[in-house]
Amino acid sequence: MFKKWWNYIKAWFTKKSNDVMDPEIEIEMAIQDAQKKDQQLRNQAAQVIAHRTQVATELEDAAGDVAEAKELAKQALLRADASARAGNAADAEKWNAAATSVAMKLQAAQGTEETLRKQLTLADDQAEKAKKAVRVNAASVQELAAKRMELLGQLQSAKMQEKVNDAMASMNATVGQDSPSLEEVENKIQSRMAQASAKAELDASTGEGALAELKQSTMELEAASTLDSLRAELGLGAATELGTGAPATSAPDPDAPTA
Repeated sequence: MFKKWWNYIKAWFTKKSNDVMDPEIEIEMAIQDAQKKDQQLRNQAAQVIAHRTQVATELEDAAGDVAEAKELAKQALLRADASARAGNAADAEKWNAAATSVAMKLQAAQGTEETLRKQLTLADDQAEKAKKAVRVNAASVQELAAKRMELLGQLQSAKMQEKVNDAMASMNATVGQDSPSLEEVENKIQSRMAQASAKAELDASTGEGALAELKQSTMELEAASTLDSLRAELGLGAATELGTGAPATSAPDPDAPTA
């Protein structure tokens, strides 16, 4: 039971940590870690290549020792042979002993040379593998850097979208805000229009509404009569009839002679 709760607590803390951590910082951490490992690999590869160079130098020196020992052994044998031909047994013995000593050194130098050749073959293989590992890892770091730019672009887009979403949510909010939203204003206007239309409809259906309409009609008739009187005083024809376009019969001129 304790183990179950402990795993739950660890999972809870892990989730909280993931929620708190900034993705941009996490991306930089991944890049820095990759660069650190790449540098470590390069240092190790440099050591391998340096070892190969050292072995190659030692092999070159060993080969020189072998060549020198061979030449000395040859010279000692030639002098021993010359001394023997001359009947000088002491000198012949001396040069033969010198040749034997040089031959022993030659054998040791040849053994060292052979060992170094095997080491150089192994060092060459290790150096090539180290160079290849550096190249492959360098390519991986470059890909990671490109991925970093892609992720940063996506992160910026996500942040911009979050800001747009927050702005839209703020505009659409209707409760607990300091200023009304557009939706609230629209609802209020529609409510007032509905109330005004209802009031007008009610007024038209009541006696007060009919009386108001009658008064309006009477006022319009009186206005028309007044205008006709003014036209008559001015000697103008009566107003044309609505909808026909034909002028009404002109009033008789009082000064005109009778037939």
